[in-house]
Amino acid sequence: MISSYILEEALGRALRTGGDYAEIFAENTLNGSMQLVDGQVEHAVRNRICGVGVRVFKGLRCVYASASGLDPASLMAAADRAAAALGTSSQQADIHLVDRVFPNIHPYREIGSTVQDARRLAIVREAYSAARDVSPEIRQATVRLLDVDRNILIATSEGLKATDRQVRTRLSVTAAASDGGETQTGMEGPGASMGYEFFDTVDPAEVARQASRQAITMLHAGYCPAGRMTVAIDNGFGGVIFHEACGHSLEAAAVSKGLSQFAGKLGTQIASSKVTAIDDGTIPNAWGSVNFDDEGIPTQRKVLIENGILKSYMVDKLNGRRMGIEPNGSSRRQAYFYAPTSRMTNTFIAPGTDRDEDIIRSMDYGLYAKAMGGGSVNPATGEFNFAVREGYLVRGGQICEPVRGASLIGRGSDILMQIDMVGSNLARSQGMCGAASGSIPTDVGQPMIRVAEITVGGRK
Repeated sequence: MISSYILEEALGRALRTGGDYAEIFAENTLNGSMQLVDGQVEHAVRNRICGVGVRVFKGLRCVYASASGLDPASLMAAADRAAAALGTSSQQADIHLVDRVFPNIHPYREIGSTVQDARRLAIVREAYSAARDVSPEIRQATVRLLDVDRNILIATSEGLKATDRQVRTRLSVTAAASDGGETQTGMEGPGASMGYEFFDTVDPAEVARQASRQAITMLHAGYCPAGRMTVAIDNGFGGVIFHEACGHSLEAAAVSKGLSQFAGKLGTQIASSKVTAIDDGTIPNAWGSVNFDDEGIPTQRKVLIENGILKSYMVDKLNGRRMGIEPNGSSRRQAYFYAPTSRMTNTFIAPGTDRDEDIIRSMDYGLYAKAMGGGSVNPATGEFNFAVREGYLVRGGQICEPVRGASLIGRGSDILMQIDMVGSNLARSQGMCGAASGSIPTDVGQPMIRVAEITVGGRK
């Protein structure tokens, strides 16, 4: 992508005003998207993201400059801008890069850019037809097919030079059901770090049917009552609550500045002894996995919480300096025009020993949250509010009628302590996580869990 000679010169120029660490991130990414709405192709596009970013540290000071294009002039200009932002002194830095080859644990066969539009169209049409065929009450379906071919290069003043190719594919289906008055939606969006061989294991029609089934179920549901109650949260995307309400508070970007509810609590109990939580960027072909992070550090399997005890944070290089902790492969960014920071990869609550049927049977009255939706959280306090996309009341240990309009309201540190049963059926679901370094692919996951008591928003 860029020769070592040019990279070495640019790193030297970035350090000439007294910086003690410099890094170059170069990217050439081809994104593809095809969207079908109401049976018509709304768009079928490919776009390229191509550019470089230069970051320089001087102690705890950090500057970042970027430029579009991969030509030497753009790279040198970005390096000069970064150096000038740190000072005006002049010194010589001698950089020698050594290529490091990381093993690829995410094999791929059919990269999206090589797939004919006819095949892509067949996939989205199959999903669309399946969604509409579920019921006449499905009034609209939107199918979106995404593919990513991300090629990156990282070079640092510590002598590292590494390249990687990250291939991803995802199908997203949203179905809207209406009875002429009310409208409810359902959504499914599986994805993986692989090419179009993804569809050897994922059936587009079944994905679409699940989205429509959810929409129809919620269309005919009554409103959820409000109050404090026991809640069972199902596996898969149920893990979004841990991701948002607790995961962001375990990122060094918040912890290092004292903006996390878990700052300074390593080695202390922050959750029920039933809870073990992990961030693992090494899972082969998982949506949030990478061979190495956006600072060139191998990703790791990090046990964040073990039997309720806080064991580690997700640490990037800059915030690791602030905390006196080594980075652990947790630095990520959306694209070259973002500086990286600590982010999640595939974050989940580990399987426990309880059975799903026992979790439901243990509830005299409560809510079964089968599918979670979006929400908001304040990482400093851990206060959150999440919508339940598909919910059911539980009475006498039995799942009863569906309810809509439910939300879960609380604080991350509180919900962790309230988890008193953890199932064994771990599943992960895919999403995009937005934060300071842009929008990145992440997995969330968990087995079914029981929260002994939490505030459920609904109707009185």
